Amino acid sequence: MADTTSDTPAAPAVDRARASELGAVGRFLKATELDTRMLGMVGALLIIWIGLHVISSMRLGVNPLDFDSRTFLTPRNLWNLSVQTSAVAIMASGMVLVIVMRNIDLSVGSAEGVIGMVMGFAQVHFLVRFVGLELGNPWIWVLALLIGLALGLLIGAFQGFIIAYLDVPAFIVTLGGLLVWRGAAWWVTSGQTVAPMDATFQLMGGGPAGSIGAKWSWIVGIVACLAVVFMHFNDRVQRKRFRFPLRPIWAETLLAAVTCAIIMGAVWLANSYPWPVGIVNRYAAANNITIPEGGLFIAHGIAIPVLMAVAVGLIMTFVTKRTRFGRYVFAIGGNPEAANLAGINTRWITMKVFMIMGVLATIAAAISSARQNSSTNVLGTLDELLVIAAAVIGGTSLAGGSGTVLGAMLGALLMQSLQSGMVLLGVDSPLQSIVVGAVLVIAVWLDTMYRKRV
Repeated sequence: MADTTSDTPAAPAVDRARASELGAVGRFLKATELDTRMLGMVGALLIIWIGLHVISSMRLGVNPLDFDSRTFLTPRNLWNLSVQTSAVAIMASGMVLVIVMRNIDLSVGSAEGVIGMVMGFAQVHFLVRFVGLELGNPWIWVLALLIGLALGLLIGAFQGFIIAYLDVPAFIVTLGGLLVWRGAAWWVTSGQTVAPMDATFQLMGGGPAGSIGAKWSWIVGIVACLAVVFMHFNDRVQRKRFRFPLRPIWAETLLAAVTCAIIMGAVWLANSYPWPVGIVNRYAAANNITIPEGGLFIAHGIAIPVLMAVAVGLIMTFVTKRTRFGRYVFAIGGNPEAANLAGINTRWITMKVFMIMGVLATIAAAISSARQNSSTNVLGTLDELLVIAAAVIGGTSLAGGSGTVLGAMLGALLMQSLQSGMVLLGVDSPLQSIVVGAVLVIAVWLDTMYRKRV
């Protein structure tokens, strides 16, 4: 005889019992669907920022609440920190895909170096002397960037082909690439520094000219907040459509409000950092502007490299979460054999991931060389360490199958915060490397402990 007992009447009671066991914090996390690992990383970042600010204040003998211009938590330092993080964050977003597929890329720093050197050589020598373009021609920076993108794509395709189709381990291929591309960067100009970069190309490096100013920064912030509200609304509509569980209205509202507050706070911070006095005076003289008695305040606003990093982060997040390619990448990382049996072309997907990594290395090279206004054969040295550390600290598992672009970019910010803070405190370069290496080992250990608990 069939059992006709129904579990439905008891279900609400069971849910209430489980909710009471979770506690207030557990119920909050369940309602908002926040990633506890991400919250932990944000908490660690805040602790590092506050700690560095207090230590730098004590070192200078000033009150931490005075926010002296030479301490850590100031608009000037945080603005510079955002620019310094951009290149590493861009490459870290691609490293997520590489590590998710259980591979590694040790050559990104060297690839960044040789691509940056080639783009610099193209601007200063090749396009001027051999192609015949005049200095200042608006096509110089465009052609140089296209040459860099083509080279990055070829480097990624070459390494990806060897890994995917010749079955050589990624560790060996990219370790060889680390040495080959670093040597190639020296070979392009026999170790000579190439400078200066094209004036338009330099805008990708930030600075007063490489920022969008206060007005456009507020416009970007408002548009971003409207996009956040729309995404929450659209996500709720899609969940209703497919009958997925819905967040409570208060949770949706809170998440949207906090995200918008962070965006507008970042805009306010960028607009609180003024141009240097010398540049302001030259700008005022060139435009016949009378400088008032208290001085002329012109805000930097959001830096162009930061906007580039945000754009790359959004595109890579869309690729990983909303495209078939992204789903295939995570499927291969979770179980390569099952993905292959399911009909996924694992070799071609692997090759495409390394091609994407090459393109992102080109963007990072453009930002780094534009920021320095030169291309040197040491460009990108040890960036592979920072990029891998950023991805791992951001929650990308070396075992493959899991990771987020947002987490990797936050990891890049955390790593760069440590480096910037140590420079501010006058820590020697060897000790900085020791700290970065130790943080990477601790991050992997924490990931291992987390996986064992789960």
